[in-house]
Amino acid sequence: MSFNYLSTIIFLPVAGAIIIALVPRLSSRQIKYIAALFTLIPLAISLGLFAAFDRSAAMAGQMQFEEFASWIPLINANYHLGVDGLSLPLVVLMSLLGFLAVLLSWKMNLRVREYFAWLLLLETSILGVFTSLDLLLFFIFWEIEIIPMYFLISIWGAGRKEYSAMKYVLYTLFGGALMLAGILSLYFTTGSLNMVEIAQTDLAPLVTSIPLAAIFFLLLAGFAVKLPIIPLHTWLPDAHTDAPTAVSVILAGTLIKMGGYAMIRISIGIFPQAAQDYAPLLLGLAAVNVVYGAAVTLKQTDIKRLIAYSSISHMGFVLLGIFALGEASLVGAGLQMFSHGIITGLLFAVAGIVMHNTGERDISKLGGLARQMPAIAVIFTIAGLGAMGVPTTSGFIAEVTIFLGAFASNVVSGVQIYTIISLLGILLAAAYTLWLLQRVFFGPVLEKFNQVRDADNLEKIYCAIFIALIFLVGLYPMILTDVFRTGIAPIAALFGG
Repeated sequence: MSFNYLSTIIFLPVAGAIIIALVPRLSSRQIKYIAALFTLIPLAISLGLFAAFDRSAAMAGQMQFEEFASWIPLINANYHLGVDGLSLPLVVLMSLLGFLAVLLSWKMNLRVREYFAWLLLLETSILGVFTSLDLLLFFIFWEIEIIPMYFLISIWGAGRKEYSAMKYVLYTLFGGALMLAGILSLYFTTGSLNMVEIAQTDLAPLVTSIPLAAIFFLLLAGFAVKLPIIPLHTWLPDAHTDAPTAVSVILAGTLIKMGGYAMIRISIGIFPQAAQDYAPLLLGLAAVNVVYGAAVTLKQTDIKRLIAYSSISHMGFVLLGIFALGEASLVGAGLQMFSHGIITGLLFAVAGIVMHNTGERDISKLGGLARQMPAIAVIFTIAGLGAMGVPTTSGFIAEVTIFLGAFASNVVSGVQIYTIISLLGILLAAAYTLWLLQRVFFGPVLEKFNQVRDADNLEKIYCAIFIALIFLVGLYPMILTDVFRTGIAPIAALFGG
């Protein structure tokens, strides 16, 4: 019997959480080292799986590193895990951000035991979403993340933390309820919860009382809340703004990517005809996400809230790539999810350092910090260039792939118009990024920040990891695009791609 690599990746963090929660008399330093160890090992294993991934087998639509065990025979639910070219890069991304989140939290001193236990449970839940091939298992992992997110924001957050935490819970529960209705409808239609099996089934002859379009939109609603799609987006700025820095990194880096991943895996992979029929509507929403999100970003005065609204705009690019329904645009959407995870993760990490060292988050009260914080100024500038999509960064190659792929797609009529409108997002991104850099790091030097410290060695190390990935993907995108393409190609083939 082969080793259960995926189960190990998923459950090692929660095993670490249990040790942290139950072993008495652990010091804060010991807790942090345990958390680091139980996130570093899954990262190492996920990188090993990435290196061992068989691209030729994946092109045929085969899941790899599969694990299967009967779970609830009465309803044909199984413990079924597996990855392909779509999910494996996201597993690597979550494993990486889980480890970096521990490093980002090294200065955490409030209720340390509880904090790291919840943080590790959050990692387990997101990893479970990206690897589940059974719809019930997928839904359980999807909902589990609500619990650690609520406590992490409401206890260790700032500002209106209780309000933001509850708002996140209510939005997610609302989306989850609709998604569960869609899963049950799909189960009663097919008699199966196996995502791979359902994707290979022609659902049209099986439909009796529930239209396929209704099931499509029930599931899509849950995914749209998580991505998020306007007007279901208002939880995100509040959650980002008030969450601890490490939680913001995971929230922006991988949690909202659950929505994009599920749209490709389920909304398109299982409902190709409905996806094609309603693609113009979703493309219109994508253009609104891009332009409205970027325009609202220009109005923000809180450094974390500005980065949060920029995520709404960048997720509009993901939505555009998904519902252009071309192979290249779908690969671009996957690449954008990965790229946004590392770029925005770095932006939130650096914003957290600025806020911690200056005690200020209002952009209008900051300025001239490049003199006191030269390393942070350089790091923030690099992250900003990535967010703007400057060549040699991962942001550039991801956005170019989406735009070229969407513009060349012949699956959806009028997609070129939505693509051209979305190009405005690039100009607006340059505007709000340069404005943020100028206001925070350049311009008149404020004497009140003369004693502010620059990044310490640990902060420079985890920022360097983010930067290395931004340029690695930007300069050698095939390291990801070749893998994403193996997972996307069978789905794109549904539309003649």
